[in-house]
Amino acid sequence: MKIKEIENIELRFLDLDDYKELKEAMLSSYTNMPGSYWKEEQIKLLVDKFPEGQVVIMINGQLAGCALSIIVDYDLYEDNHTYEEITGNYSFDTHSDEGDVLYGIDVFIKPEYRGLRLGRRLYDYRKELCEKLNLKSIVFGGRMPNYHKYAEKITPKEYIAKVRLKEIQDPVLNFQISNDFHPAKVMKGYLEGDEASNEYAILMEWDNIYYQKPSKKAATKKTIIRLGLIQWQMRPYGNLEALLEQAEYFIDAVSGYRSDFAMMPEFFNAPLMADHNHLSTPDAIRELAKYTPAIVQKFSEFSISYNINIITGSMPEVVDGKLLNVGYLCKRDGSVERYEKIHVTPDESKVWGMQGGSQIKAFDTDCGKIGILICYDVEFPELGRILADDGMNILFVPFLTDTQNGYSRIRNCAQARAIENECYVAIAGSVGNLPNVQNMDIQFAQSMVFTPCDFSFPTNGIKAEATPNSEMILIADVDIDLLRELNQFGAVRNLKDRRTDLYEVRKK
Repeated sequence: MKIKEIENIELRFLDLDDYKELKEAMLSSYTNMPGSYWKEEQIKLLVDKFPEGQVVIMINGQLAGCALSIIVDYDLYEDNHTYEEITGNYSFDTHSDEGDVLYGIDVFIKPEYRGLRLGRRLYDYRKELCEKLNLKSIVFGGRMPNYHKYAEKITPKEYIAKVRLKEIQDPVLNFQISNDFHPAKVMKGYLEGDEASNEYAILMEWDNIYYQKPSKKAATKKTIIRLGLIQWQMRPYGNLEALLEQAEYFIDAVSGYRSDFAMMPEFFNAPLMADHNHLSTPDAIRELAKYTPAIVQKFSEFSISYNINIITGSMPEVVDGKLLNVGYLCKRDGSVERYEKIHVTPDESKVWGMQGGSQIKAFDTDCGKIGILICYDVEFPELGRILADDGMNILFVPFLTDTQNGYSRIRNCAQARAIENECYVAIAGSVGNLPNVQNMDIQFAQSMVFTPCDFSFPTNGIKAEATPNSEMILIADVDIDLLRELNQFGAVRNLKDRRTDLYEVRKK
């Protein structure tokens, strides 16, 4: 049939009144497998058990194609099952509304309607149904109708590899791969009588990236996450209580917008060093480190009372005599986790005697996994990649830069991390000046939220940006589901396309 002859295309549920036309369509579609059609009582069982899983495509009122499916508890079956086993000897007693996998029983297009990409519509319907029902995946045994031509020369595994490389044309396998299904296993003896495939089949899978494992907890996993970035003004404070009062003001503000995270900048507590300006610079920052436990305790209280996860930026901390640059993740459930700056700048090392930390890890939160890198660390792409491999969705970067060129390094590297790791990156810094604190004279910042660059995101990769060098808060929503779509279907797929056969990035 030619496209210009089509007046109407309709996708609808299969009805028993369609049986006569369905049988004729199957006979014309499976000419090399005599008797390969479903009996009317079998179709009735499918329609009764799972009406949503049985659909047909009608063109100009005529049945052009069909897709049949059931839901199974896949843990009950091994990967080397047969077609007879998965269908319960064609009784479909294996169907369970409590199952976790949509299993494809049959899909076909009548010969005269092929070439119109109708099969894609059936597969798209299955994907939407899988997502709607919150099922883990779609699975089916795919035939290899051209394998018999090569069976004496190559194995099924080699056949699949050649099909992928376009060295062999297999209409079924090519179509399934082009529709985002991936081969999981070669199964021998899957469908009795399938001589064209030498009775081999390929277990094909499509993973539902939106699948949420059922939980008995009352909490739900969020996919739209609201970020609250605090662009902090450096100013003199009389004491620790005054600094914490200002910090609480901003945390209250971002919490008022129902943000899930609040982030402070690197060394936001530096104004407290003014009282120790008579000391040497290394001694002054060690005095500042004495405030850190009290600040962490207060921020943990804020996280609970304001129902928000707080990234405390960073503060100096002395551990076993070593001066480190550290921060804390104060979660709204009351727990607290710690992170360290891995790479200290030459200035931090030379002026303060600060040393690099050793902890690199992603953190679990009620909004999914996040990573935190302090300032200079974001300029080392290996760290972002390690966190991405750990499942990070959002990378937070508290920073402190004095000059605009220093800020540009942080900004440009942070944006690169968003693209290469398919994640969101939020950066927050301080503005203003501290004339009475050595080595902390001036600050330049423009807090921002970066995204990957693809069709679902801003074309310039910038979700939100603060006014440069002005004290303010920046609120932005990020959608985690968009990252999942990018990973599977992006124009480019930086994580999937890595040549791990040639190189790898890993922690020691």
